[in-house]
Amino acid sequence: MALCTSNAHAHILSHSNPNKLLSPAAAAPASSQWRSHLGFVRRVPTSYNPLFHSSPLCMAAVATPLDFPARSAGDIIVRSSLIEPDGGELVDLVVPPEELEEKKSEAAALPAVRIGRVDLEWVHVVSEGWANPLTGFMREDQYLQSLHFNSIRLDDGSVVNMSLPIVLAIDDVAKEAIGGSADISLVGPEGNLVAIMRRIEIYKHNKEERIARTWGTTAPGLPYVEEVIRPAGNWLVGGDLEVLQPIKYNDGLDHYRLSPKELRKEFDNRRADAVFAFQLRNPVHNGHALGFTKADDVPLDVRMEQHSKVLEDGVLDPATTIVSIFPSPMHYAGPTEVQWHAKARINAGANFYIVGRDPAGMSHPTEKRDLYDPEHGKKVLSMAPGLEKLNILPFRVAAYDTVGSKMAFFDPSRAKDFLFISGTKMRSYARNGESPPDGFMCPSGWQVLSGQVTEASGDYVYI
Repeated sequence: MALCTSNAHAHILSHSNPNKLLSPAAAAPASSQWRSHLGFVRRVPTSYNPLFHSSPLCMAAVATPLDFPARSAGDIIVRSSLIEPDGGELVDLVVPPEELEEKKSEAAALPAVRIGRVDLEWVHVVSEGWANPLTGFMREDQYLQSLHFNSIRLDDGSVVNMSLPIVLAIDDVAKEAIGGSADISLVGPEGNLVAIMRRIEIYKHNKEERIARTWGTTAPGLPYVEEVIRPAGNWLVGGDLEVLQPIKYNDGLDHYRLSPKELRKEFDNRRADAVFAFQLRNPVHNGHALGFTKADDVPLDVRMEQHSKVLEDGVLDPATTIVSIFPSPMHYAGPTEVQWHAKARINAGANFYIVGRDPAGMSHPTEKRDLYDPEHGKKVLSMAPGLEKLNILPFRVAAYDTVGSKMAFFDPSRAKDFLFISGTKMRSYARNGESPPDGFMCPSGWQVLSGQVTEASGDYVYI
């Protein structure tokens, strides 16, 4: 399984038996799907190397055993059955090393646009092919298709999902400075040259329309809206990107930021026949074994350390799990955003996407209710245009079984035996120096979290 966290959240990209994740009833349909969709499905002995800076999180395994006769590795030809990227070959927008100095000189002479931290994350996303086949920030025709249809039609008539607009906003001053130039350079938050944008198009940024179409509301208090969109300029500029160097954050976590190309290579090295993607923006508890984020999400470095402990303790098998950071900023746009999360994992090689309750959701910013229906995300994924080739696996509700002293799928027939441990309850445990019930979370993982309780305004956050 592969687990992913973005600069905002983590994804788990996994090649494990889904019966570890689902009840037999839920897993049965998936098994039949494998037989029709996958090529090679027999486990083959292979050695595992502690890749990616020898992090225990970054060991991946591959093949999913089905009911085939046992055969030796020498009797069969092993091939990956990874799903094809949207639009065909993965884009790679990073300038080749031998062209770098020439491109830098050219970029320095072009009209420059200063970009912010979130814009830089989008450059990262597009440059590595997560948004394949997109080759830069959206021009107006792509933007309107994304905004109104959640998809983009390609030149050959095919449709790819693209539920979130990937755009770059500029203000009047930047627009005036660009003038009639066909190309511009992008300058990062630290003042460094980041990219050249070719054949640009500037068009109006209707913020109200963008917010309403993406979130289904214009209520104040939406995190991405308040931090990114409302302060942004009134123009959008689109064009093809040439990124001067791979985007790095130098935060000690770059070795977790595996590109779709790197993930696919690793899946091939592991002879993966199926890849399951599961995205997290909070810590892993034992129920799960079955970027830009909100202020009350657990910080990225804490999440990654906790994920590491979960693998070390065997809650998730390090031989069948890759933990990787997905560089996309979080919008908390519910069913609209979860399509983007799933689409991006197609480009990384996942052919199964595990979706839980209220994916990419949040509480309503001004009312005491969920902003989105908790069940709509998984329903939308099953119908979304451009995601037909991806197998959607709904994740059943898990809770703490007080009888079995473990996390288990919730059984309504004995509801009184189950305990739902919320973030508020976990904060209470940490505040009082208590531990959650045995079997809820691996002890070392809880130690990481409880040790990171931070006092703010008299309360504790980030648990």
